[in-house]
Amino acid sequence: MRATLPGLHPGAALANMAGLLLYSALSPCVVWNIITCVPLPRQSHCKAWRLPIPGTSTHTHTMASTPIARSKTAALARILDSIPKGYTRYTFGQVPVEKAHKLLEKLHERHGIGCTPAQRIARKSRGRANVILVTYWPSGEVTTQVHWLMLFTEGELAASEHLREVTDKPRLAWLGYELVRHTARSRESWTFRRPKEEMAEHHAVIAELSNKRLTEQLASYLQSIANQPGFHGVRAQTWSLCQEALRRGCPRERLPYVYFLSKVSHGERLELAQRSS
Repeated sequence: MRATLPGLHPGAALANMAGLLLYSALSPCVVWNIITCVPLPRQSHCKAWRLPIPGTSTHTHTMASTPIARSKTAALARILDSIPKGYTRYTFGQVPVEKAHKLLEKLHERHGIGCTPAQRIARKSRGRANVILVTYWPSGEVTTQVHWLMLFTEGELAASEHLREVTDKPRLAWLGYELVRHTARSRESWTFRRPKEEMAEHHAVIAELSNKRLTEQLASYLQSIANQPGFHGVRAQTWSLCQEALRRGCPRERLPYVYFLSKVSHGERLELAQRSS
């Protein structure tokens, strides 16, 4: 048994379908329902097929924007993700919360921190440096300062800046962590770790709590350490601190889990009023 259109002779149905297909080919903005033989409304079928409606423009403007990190993990991850792309020069500072938005727009007007990928390609072809902004802006009423860091590629700058290379010493230290190189699977990459001074303090606290047999306080302290950003460098330090506590008598079952850091978002995007090419 053949399938036919309801109420039509098989031959007539085939002829009707052929006619509709021919008409649609000649009029691409007309789509017919082959069951009811009724043309679909222009607006609905043009939207469904993503066809432009005659007399309208399909060009849209992309607003310049930059991500705002609400956590240290998101902010530091943006740095680690950007260095392999050639963003190896930096400068940083902080600004009061009430002046932060105006500063971001000023930096976009000056350096194009909110440029689209296409605009960045155009800037590179003209020998100009591309710039991204890393912004740590924690949410909450207690926040009074916004920390920012700009990363630059090689190229000409529209305005002078005092820049350092990520390979320079002393190392980049930001938000309480320092940037270092490490080797993973025979490949060199970048990570963050705690400064040596902070590690010395952690070792001292662990020694004191262990000597006083304050197991509960020691377990809580180790858990707070394990909750810090799980970058490779930080994670390795956390593991060494846990091993130190274990050596000093901390029960193994009281040690915290040390988690790997999964891919994180760089933050919600903030639109910028000024535009830059």
